[in-house]
Amino acid sequence: MVINTEIINKKMKSKPPLKEKILLSLLAGIAFGCAVTPSQQSRVLRYFAKIWESSAKQISKEVRNLKRSDLIKKIVKTKSGEYKIELTEKGKLKAIEYNFLRKLKIKDKKWDGKWRMLIFDVPERLRSGRNALRWKIKKLGFHELQKSVFVIPFECKKEIDLVANYFDLKLYIYYGILEIAGEEINKKLKKHFGLAA
Repeated sequence: MVINTEIINKKMKSKPPLKEKILLSLLAGIAFGCAVTPSQQSRVLRYFAKIWESSAKQISKEVRNLKRSDLIKKIVKTKSGEYKIELTEKGKLKAIEYNFLRKLKIKDKKWDGKWRMLIFDVPERLRSGRNALRWKIKKLGFHELQKSVFVIPFECKKEIDLVANYFDLKLYIYYGILEIAGEEINKKLKKHFGLAA
């Protein structure tokens, strides 16, 4: 098994969801292969668990989920049972979308004195999508005012629509523009975003 740890660490520095880590690693051409013997497979999973800060059990479960979703495939190479995990065409497209989403940013503009608020109420059955959404909107620069309520000072509806559509959570996301009454909270938010008092 050949693993380029420099590429992995560079790509995974920002701690994205586990599904994304696996797909982006495969897209980058990192060998993710092992033999099917329990000891060898366990050793590989423990290695990735360490660098991705996830348990081997979580990684194994996510790999199975990705295979069920037709995003990855296991290709048998020899009679001894060695295999290599590769992206399917559908998986390649998903990984490319992830890569695009990682680069998505909200541009700072002149502040108009209003706040953009994002609220989401995602069902527990969609927890993985909810966690990925929370991670991404924080990466975009949103500040969590309270649980599942985020604010940002700049217009970003187009960016939020892209994120909502990507995670297929548009039905559970609410976006609006508001003026916050209360000098203290405004002062704290301005300080957080580095805006003039």
